[in-house]
Amino acid sequence: LLGMAAHVDGKAVTVLDVAGLAQKNGAVYAHVRIADDPDDLNAVRIAAGGADLLVGADMVTSGGFETLAKMDPGRASAVVNARRTMTAEFTNLPDLDYPDDDLRQAIAGASKQADFVDVTHLAKRLMGDSIAANIMLLGFAYQKGLLPISAAAIDRAIELNGVAVDFNKQAFIWGRRAAHDPAAVEKLAGLRMDETPDAFDLDAFIDRRIQDLTAYQNAAYAARYKQTIDKVRAKEQALGLGSLDLTEAAARSLFKLMAYKDEYEVARLYSGPRFRRSLHQTFRNPEKLTVHLAPPLLSAKDPRTGHLIKKEFGPWIFWAFGLLSGFKGLRGTALDPFGHTEERKMERALIGEYEATLDALLAGLTSDNLALAAEIAALPQTMRGFGHIKTANVEKAKAREADLMAGFKDPAKAPQAAE
Repeated sequence: LLGMAAHVDGKAVTVLDVAGLAQKNGAVYAHVRIADDPDDLNAVRIAAGGADLLVGADMVTSGGFETLAKMDPGRASAVVNARRTMTAEFTNLPDLDYPDDDLRQAIAGASKQADFVDVTHLAKRLMGDSIAANIMLLGFAYQKGLLPISAAAIDRAIELNGVAVDFNKQAFIWGRRAAHDPAAVEKLAGLRMDETPDAFDLDAFIDRRIQDLTAYQNAAYAARYKQTIDKVRAKEQALGLGSLDLTEAAARSLFKLMAYKDEYEVARLYSGPRFRRSLHQTFRNPEKLTVHLAPPLLSAKDPRTGHLIKKEFGPWIFWAFGLLSGFKGLRGTALDPFGHTEERKMERALIGEYEATLDALLAGLTSDNLALAAEIAALPQTMRGFGHIKTANVEKAKAREADLMAGFKDPAKAPQAAE
């Protein structure tokens, strides 16, 4: 669009797309050079320090070395999508932190002016589709006076492109509005562009988990959770250190173990009004959706690996989910048809084992070993996945727990901190 718009405005332009390993989760760059005189465009690739403007659709790529090397803090400006989009590496490292502050600082440090705007959110709220985000980003940059081409030329380029013309024109205008009057756009979209997440509220977190466990099973089940966490908090506060690290770790971990995703819970979540509403908001014909599942009682096993093979279930499965969710009272009882599998037995046992671990930690808790106790209490949060994946993660966490507990009981045996 920028290249065509430059032609419409009678300017010289070169465009170089660097796709790299895009289809294998690599970064994508586009070098766009615009000039009044074709003789000024003696190369298509932007040289180091040669960029006047970074239009960054992805924060991670924008803050990478390849991008920042093209920028000169004395001349370059940046307009970057502030949406936190995790990289493919997160698939293998689920505890990976998103380096939001570091990326912002790096981009701002390489620019004389840097604007960060969550155009993905704006696109969804204002246009109904996140695909509008890139064009909105372009409109934002134009309104900031950072593009050497006219709005009329950009509109004409959108028309010549012939794809979703009215939609893209509106996205461009919304981007301009976001730059001109962010407060008004924020109000319409229900978002403050400069807002920061609220500080973590442990009490609110625990209250939500009590509500979740009540819906998951019943009030008595949720009361069991609350009593355990109250006991942990009382012991930690008695140390007088002002820390609630152990309480938070226990609150997160015990909930994860107690709310294990069995057949009843999956059915409840899939048949709930919130999920059904999101389906209708996201898809045009949600009635045609299919679901891939590997229920232990119905799925065949791969003869080579022994792992369950997923099967495709048609739209009727949502009706079945609604029916199955009503039988959650059978969970863990002798009448539970799903509760006799090894995975379900393991999940129920983990709850009692964790409660016993917490009792052992509280019995020997001191100011000196509080941090180690919190690390041990947080281990169940690594027990992710389903089937053989979860089993492997449980075994790994249990091995780590044994090492840490040995050090908790005898500091001389304390292992190296986890990397």
